[in-house]
Amino acid sequence: MRADVYLVERGHAATRSQAQRLIAAGVQWRLSPGMPWQKVAKNGDDIPEIALVELLDGAEAKYLSRGGLKLEGALKATGLAVDGLRCLDVGQSTGGFTDCLLQHGAAQVIGVDVGHGQLHERLRNDPRVVGVEGLNARAMTAQSLQDASEEALSEHVETDVDDNDTQPVAPYAWMRNGGEVDEEYDDTDDAREQDVEAFKAERAAKARARAEGIVPTKRQRKAGLEQVDITPEFDVITGDLSFISLTLVLPALVPLLKAGGSLLMLVKPQFELQPGQVGKGGIVRDEALYAVVEKRIRDCCADLGLTVGDWLPSAIDGGDGNREFFVSARRAAA
Repeated sequence: MRADVYLVERGHAATRSQAQRLIAAGVQWRLSPGMPWQKVAKNGDDIPEIALVELLDGAEAKYLSRGGLKLEGALKATGLAVDGLRCLDVGQSTGGFTDCLLQHGAAQVIGVDVGHGQLHERLRNDPRVVGVEGLNARAMTAQSLQDASEEALSEHVETDVDDNDTQPVAPYAWMRNGGEVDEEYDDTDDAREQDVEAFKAERAAKARARAEGIVPTKRQRKAGLEQVDITPEFDVITGDLSFISLTLVLPALVPLLKAGGSLLMLVKPQFELQPGQVGKGGIVRDEALYAVVEKRIRDCCADLGLTVGDWLPSAIDGGDGNREFFVSARRAAA
């Protein structure tokens, strides 16, 4: 079996790209204790399915993606403790940041991503995690986040009702209330005629549905998730976004941050600069431009009422070789 595939299928890596980074860091195998180790030289090397495998440097496997290592470095450098806190992770993707937050004691992480189907299954099944898909962080509001979170926690279930319960409500007040007409009921001939036609159409539609075996459904929280808190107010907000400037996203995030709450965002200079300032392959080669990016982000934070505490380089460069940074900021206490 291919070495990178083997590492994923045996649970040593969450993705093949992570497996390939583990191989680059060093992987060896042997068929049984006492036999010599065989070094994996490249991703396509064959590893017997019954082999024992050892990672020579397991740092890459600590989190579901290398993003977790980036955030870990920033948490240590800033001294930000997330133990017991509710966090919002923007640009959740496979869940590297979310995984790191949980391993550092976060009580809950609500993650947002504009894409679909990226969050790793382990996090998707973790009751401390709410994975919101298809939501653009730039346009996000407290209400849209709460609605999307509720949708993520819910499912369609069949309603166990009698036929009578599936019938539409009769249109006339005197039909519903034992002959007593509601004071506000419009009993003009036109209104009655419209009510009757709508009533007949709805009753016919429900009769057809029953005849075709279509079972009425309703949305409700999934089992075990009934008490999950989705209040759109967070102690900590983290983020790892691409192809958009943070200056366009931060205005939507600050209202979701509690008074005294902390913001810790990964900054990717190639998405903060003008196209003409970025070199071939999307690489920022002029180091003087990093100061331009820092000023732009600091100014944006100040305009939004945030106090920047730290601006620091990421412990790990981006996958494309670009240097990356973290900005740490705090919202004023009430």
